[in-house]
Order: sequence, then C-alpha cells, then structure tokens
Amino acid sequence: MNHTIRIIGIDPGLRRTGWGIVDSRGNQLSFVASGTVKAQLDGELAHRLVTLHQGLTAVMAQYSPDEAAVEQTFVNKDAGATLKLGHARGIALLVPALAGLSVAEYSPNAVKKTIVGAGHADKEQIRMMVKVLLPKAEFDTDDAADALGIAICHVHHRVSLARMMRTA
Repeated sequence: MNHTIRIIGIDPGLRRTGWGIVDSRGNQLSFVASGTVKAQLDGELAHRLVTLHQGLTAVMAQYSPDEAAVEQTFVNKDAGATLKLGHARGIALLVPALAGLSVAEYSPNAVKKTIVGAGHADKEQIRMMVKVLLPKAEFDTDDAADALGIAICHVHHRVSLARMMRTA
C-alpha cells in the first residue's frame, strides 16, 4: 500500500453534519480538511436535507475522496428524532455513493473504541485523540472532530473490510 487513499468521514445530523478528510499512505495518516454543513433550524425538513446534500456535494467536488465512511445511527428513546436523523444519514450515504465511492458504516462505539480505546468515550476525549493522531487537524465543531474520527476508524478497518468483501 504505497499509494495515497483519500477518505471522507461523515457524522450525519439534521442541524450539523460534520465532515473530515484524511489521506492515508501506508502507515502515514495526514489531515486534509474538515468542516460542518449547517442547516437552518427553522426550515422545513426537505429544505434542510437539500442544504446537507448541496454542502456535502460541494465538499466531495472540492476534495475528491476515494472512499467514504459514515457513522451509523444509534436508536434513542424518541422514535421521531431517530427517524429524522435517518433522513440526514440517508443524505450522508447517498452523496458519496452518487460519486461512485464505496461507503463503509461504523457504529459510534466502534469509532470511539478505535480512536480512544474505549467504546463509551466522550466528545472531549475524541477531540483530544484526533489532535494526537492528526496534530495539524483543525475542526470548527465536535461534529467535524467526530467525522475525522470516523475517517480514522475507516483507515484502521478498511483492509479487513476489503478482505471480508472478497471472501463473501
């Protein structure tokens, strides 16, 4: 693995969808960019989804990632909120898929365990470890830091996933 693979991590949300891009070359990991697509809180759901789609599409066009990783939705007590988050997650899966990328999915606990070593780490621990792993990383929100964590998680698991897909 001597060629560079560019990976986008996406942390879906209806208000804020974080994205983070890293380059992986062998054992080297480098920060490329990160940010947050923010949707208006008072808009209709459909218009918020359009904002998320346009924002992620622009990021994809600007940085041309090779692979994508999206955080899975956890089920919470409010079924309506879970369903709405599922819409945002659908956009997060659709945009890279439309660009022809393979899209991996990781549970929040898998991301936390990969980044921090514990499946129940808090936001501050994620931010700190992302900075340790990517010293040049800059992020404007916890969502962008989480997205970088998702991208890093994918770097660590992508070879295993590829092997599993070939044997299936």
